[in-house]
Amino acid sequence: MRPGDTIVALSSGRPPAAVAIVRTSGPMAHSVGERLAGSLPEARFAALRILHDPRDGQPIDSALVIRFDAPHSSTGEDIVEYQCHGGRAVVAAVIDALTSCGLRHAEPGEFTRRSLGNGRIDLTEAEGLADLLEAETETQRRAALALASGGLSRVVEQWQGRVLALSAQAEAAIDYVGDEDETATDTARLIAQAHLLADELDAWLARPRAEPLKQGIRVVIAGPPNAGKSSLINSLSGSERAIVTDIAGTTRDTIEVPLAIDGMPFTLVDTAGLRDSDDLVERLGVERAHGETALADILLWLGHPDDCPPHSRAVLIRAKADLANSGEAPGLPVSAHTGAGMSALIITLRDTGAQLLPSDGSLPLNRRQAEAIAQASTFLRSDPADIVLLAETLRSARLAFDRLTGRAGVEDAIDALFTRFCLGK
Repeated sequence: MRPGDTIVALSSGRPPAAVAIVRTSGPMAHSVGERLAGSLPEARFAALRILHDPRDGQPIDSALVIRFDAPHSSTGEDIVEYQCHGGRAVVAAVIDALTSCGLRHAEPGEFTRRSLGNGRIDLTEAEGLADLLEAETETQRRAALALASGGLSRVVEQWQGRVLALSAQAEAAIDYVGDEDETATDTARLIAQAHLLADELDAWLARPRAEPLKQGIRVVIAGPPNAGKSSLINSLSGSERAIVTDIAGTTRDTIEVPLAIDGMPFTLVDTAGLRDSDDLVERLGVERAHGETALADILLWLGHPDDCPPHSRAVLIRAKADLANSGEAPGLPVSAHTGAGMSALIITLRDTGAQLLPSDGSLPLNRRQAEAIAQASTFLRSDPADIVLLAETLRSARLAFDRLTGRAGVEDAIDALFTRFCLGK
């Protein structure tokens, strides 16, 4: 990516479509826009223009043209957007005319990366925008929107202000010329205030994290062969995702099925039946099944209760409850064949899953964000012997917050983040 270039990309969905949005950003956006549209409207106003190819003057399409002036734009640069008809030929002609004037095709996420580089957003907002583009459930959408709208940025700004105030007092105390006892008292007070902020950071770290929200609450369905695991996952998902036969050991590998319940994301995992086997492939499947039960957020156990692996959120299921020999064994009676008990199982999954997800209005932290906050907390919780060491630990805490917002030392994180973005964003 070359920041000085003017870039162009299709920012709407893949054509054909009713309308397409072609977006340009950079120092040449306005001058090239005038070459195509004849004149540009006032900033932040839309106007209908006939677009012409500057090479031969031939008309391309009629389009709504919107102009944004730096630095008051989403990228912090001059921007022109063209809302034209969404046919493939029209979009191709508009982009071809723009590139003929010296614009280049944008890389994935380059518009948003310029927003970050020009201070229009910080790294936490960029991560929220990436999550918003990938959101598939209502819960994911709300959490991503809160992050993209600067919810975490505003909290971090308050933390940074408090650390900066402590740093200023520590630096002043270093240069203070007077009674040493008075300086020592100041040091103790500053350390106590730093510990209070560390307590607040630790409270944030104790909240439910973003990973279950993004990846789905992992619901592992386990038990012996022919217990009804595959039938249950098919019934829950409403599709034939797993092969069901009367032959023991049919399922030999894990099968993952995404599912949304009341806007909450789940990932159902079907596993091989747990038993001893001489078949090499089945043994490998059984080993994977044991591994999945250890990683499960919720474990649905379809075997005898005494054989259930230890798990804090295990749900005993009495499958095949429609059969006469199902008995009165412990567990939630469920029949994938008749649908009996499925509503109760879904309610159980919903209620248990709600305990693992962030509450509405909260700001769940991803792994990178949590690591930066944990580093800041560690520095703030230190108990330095003198004011000079205290000032240094406070500087380290400020640097951790800078890494959190993308102001320092996060090039690898930025590169990884923008691989998630599409062209035109």
